[in-house]
Amino acid sequence: MKHGAVTVVTGGASGIGLATARRLAGEGGRVAIVDRTDPEEAARAIVATGGEAWGIRMDVAHEDEVRAMVDAVLSRSQRVDALVNAAGIATPRPVTIDEATTAEWANLCAVNLTGTFLCCRAVIPAMRRGGGGAIVNIASELGLVGSPRSAMYGATKGAVVQLTRALAVDHAPDHIRVNCVCPGPVDTPLLRGSVARAPDPDAKLRAEMSSTLLGRLGRPEEIANVIRFLVSDEASFMTGSIVVADGGVTAR
Repeated sequence: MKHGAVTVVTGGASGIGLATARRLAGEGGRVAIVDRTDPEEAARAIVATGGEAWGIRMDVAHEDEVRAMVDAVLSRSQRVDALVNAAGIATPRPVTIDEATTAEWANLCAVNLTGTFLCCRAVIPAMRRGGGGAIVNIASELGLVGSPRSAMYGATKGAVVQLTRALAVDHAPDHIRVNCVCPGPVDTPLLRGSVARAPDPDAKLRAEMSSTLLGRLGRPEEIANVIRFLVSDEASFMTGSIVVADGGVTAR
């Protein structure tokens, strides 16, 4: 991205979001780290290394908080050049839908899908006024293929894939590019939490690793590299693209 470009990274206090914030700030970007857990520590760490970042505590599932977050970013920086929707939650327990509760379904949808919708909707007018921008939504390989006891999570991520395509169509005239990254199993707190909740955590971790052709978990920094490319001018001819970075899970 151009030096000084302003990027909002949701879910920016940990995992893929944090790795992305570090990467963009390290290249001279200005990064708003948004998270419902305290993002200030992550922001301070970036500032300590010479980058520019600040934290905004906010829950993407709440419309009023999303609007206030975008207003705060605009008040500080006068523009938004890019949005990375990395906020997301996992299924609290591996279940089929007949075993799931409506509350579990609603919570997954609120964060993974509605949160992405709300953040996109909130930044698009500012991007349009600024002459364009780039949005990267984070889905999952489970939004592309079926997997046991993951119907609810997969449905939210599959919807993010389709939302990405439709937004790209709608906002190409505004010079807003919208792309999606589908990571496979990546070594993040989200995945580690899922492993810890499994009846046999060691077996679960081995299964996640062996599901990839590379035989290992991805690193958050590897996904951040893909996101950095998509928000940059190097990807200027890409919009509506679904980029799979899953270690080969979906190649089988």
